[in-house]
This record gives sequence, C-alpha cells and structure tokens, in this order.
Amino acid sequence: MSAAYDRDVLPLVTVIVPGRDVGDLVGAALASLQAQTDPRWRAILIDDGSVDDTGAVMERFAASDDRSTVIRHDASVGLGMARNVGLDLVTTPYVAFLDADDEMRPNALGIALRTLERTGSEVVVGAYTRLRYVDGDWVRGAVQPWVAASTSPARDGVTVAEHPDVVGNIVAWSKVSRIGLWQRENLRFPADVLYEDQVVAARMYTAARGIDVVPDVFVDWRIRREAASITQRESDPTVLGDCVRQMAAGLDVLRSRAPAGAARRTTQILRMDLPRLAEVVSPDARTSLARFAATLEPTPADLAARTQSVAADAGPSATVGEVYDRVLGWL
Repeated sequence: MSAAYDRDVLPLVTVIVPGRDVGDLVGAALASLQAQTDPRWRAILIDDGSVDDTGAVMERFAASDDRSTVIRHDASVGLGMARNVGLDLVTTPYVAFLDADDEMRPNALGIALRTLERTGSEVVVGAYTRLRYVDGDWVRGAVQPWVAASTSPARDGVTVAEHPDVVGNIVAWSKVSRIGLWQRENLRFPADVLYEDQVVAARMYTAARGIDVVPDVFVDWRIRREAASITQRESDPTVLGDCVRQMAAGLDVLRSRAPAGAARRTTQILRMDLPRLAEVVSPDARTSLARFAATLEPTPADLAARTQSVAADAGPSATVGEVYDRVLGWL
C-alpha cells in the first residue's frame, strides 16, 4: 500500500535505485523507500538488463506509487553508468542512491533533508550496517568502527581537513547531496569498472562546500547469500584489479586535495582492505596487489596497528606490518 503523501508538495530528493537480477530482494528495497517518514521524494528505478523479474517488480511498484519512474535497459550498462542515467534525470534539489538489494531506514531521508536544510551544506553522510542471512532470516549487524568514526559524533559544515575520518565512508548510498554539487563538479561514476564509488566519494568530499555527518543509520547493506555482490568476488583477478585501481585513484584525489584525508584513508586500507585482499588474492594477481601496497607508504604507527576484520567471529589479528611485509614479498 502506498504511503500517504500530499501530491501538491514538491519532492526535494530523487532516490536513484539501480538493480540487476535482484527480483527476490528489490521488493524489500522499494518497501523501505515507501516507508520513509518524509514523503518528499521521487524515485528513478533502473532495471539494468535483468533476466529475472527485477524490472517487473519495479513496474508494479511504480504503478502503485506515482512518485516513481522506471527505466529498463535491454542489456546491462553496469552500476556506474546506470547511476549516471539516473543522475541525468534529477530535477530535485537533492539526490540519494539506494542499491536495489539494500534497505533504507525509515527516518533516513527525513534526517538527511532536515540536516541539509538547516546547515546549507552540500552533503550529509550517515552510518550503515550489514544485513547477513543467519538461520533463515536477515539480521542487522552493528555499525562498524570505521563507519562510526566517519559519522559520530554529529558535525555540521566540516571539511575533510577538519574531519578526515569521513573519507572512510566511501559508499554512494550512505549520503544525500545537493545536485548542484554534482553539476558544478561534473561528478559522474566511472564506466565499465567495479568499485565505482571510490573516486566519486573522494571528489565529492574534497569539493563539497560543507559536509554534515550524523550517527544515524541510513542504509542496511545486504551481504548476498549467493556471493553475487562485487565485494564477495574479490578472488576473481578482474574484480581485484578494479578494486586496487579504484582505491589508488581515490587516494590520488585525496593526496592532491586533502592530505589529511589521504593519510586517514591509507590507514584504513592498510588495516582492512589489504589484509582482506591478501587472503583471497589468486597467485597470478599477487604482483598487482603488491605494487599497489608499495605505494601506500605506511607510517610506523600504521605498521604497529592490528588489522581489522568485519567478521564477528574473527580471531586474533596480525599486525599491519606483518601483512604488509608478506604482500611486498610478492614483488
């Protein structure tokens, strides 16, 4: 059932919802959008060449809620380009993203819009959690430490220099931003690559005229059971190659525009990303990972720190230095 809303009230935010072959999950994503306590949204739903009923689910939703428009691609153009298609159609002051297999918390848009309207900033960043399938049900996890560091406590109108931890929050869907920022900076997602959020987040953070952060959770990020998401396929050399190249590109932006942010992002990569990738990398991709690691230039404090895992049952961790030396040994 559609949420009650006043059709005479103009929408403030466009939510771009791309998806491919998520017919069993997209309904929950759209229901979470319809459950927003602030109804001043419109949605652009993009079926990116699905071979299942994703597009049909989107069409049924749009028929029940006239705030939604559906775009269907005959063949997939990729997540980045699908988001760009949506961006070109935005006519509201603000834009947000929701991947079609995730869920948005009911207060997310309301909190974001009230914050931006009050502060005049160009982007607001919220927290997120992971949804994991446990014993037949989807269970929310806790807000991870690096996410909490990026969003808590609440801050208004900061820069990366003032709050460098914000750069650790790189996903597109944990933010609401002014469309004017995208237009002024010609921000678009890179095409034909995975991990397309990385460079866009770095450019957004360093160009924004004011960044707000709030500790409230905006989105629950679903960890797919069938290992279909990008971050669950990192043993694939192509996937890992895109991951490494996009992390490097994001770091290059931060190094040139916000050195404090680059230092904080480097620490995060060393503690979280490098150890994770080192465990799954195939032998023929080790050199690529090692070359990237050699560009990171860790500080003594970085090397002494313990690696960080998102697994709830993770055992004692190694030091960053131990992992770093092992990876460099592949050169």
